[in-house]
Amino acid sequence: MEFLVNIKLRWSENMDPNLKERVIREERAHAADLIKQGHLVRMWRVPCRFENWGIWRAKDATELHDIITGLPANPWMHDIVVHPLARHAVDPAPYHG
Repeated sequence: MEFLVNIKLRWSENMDPNLKERVIREERAHAADLIKQGHLVRMWRVPCRFENWGIWRAKDATELHDIITGLPANPWMHDIVVHPLARHAVDPAPYHG
């Protein structure tokens, strides 16, 4: 099943710079693993904001919840919007469900 996910981040105002740098490194490494596993399909940054949109794959909403809440930056994610996606009859892209 595919999901369109919007994640907004808000770093703590007085966050230790070393902690922030570590979380960013861990987030990128974790994302690379999720890509290999087929969960993270596409990712776009929203210019000038700490926000992204992504296409994610999971067997169901519960698995997606576990994936997203397992991200290293999850404690700083202040707004997450999930849209489950269904195939459309005229979608030109091959389905990878």
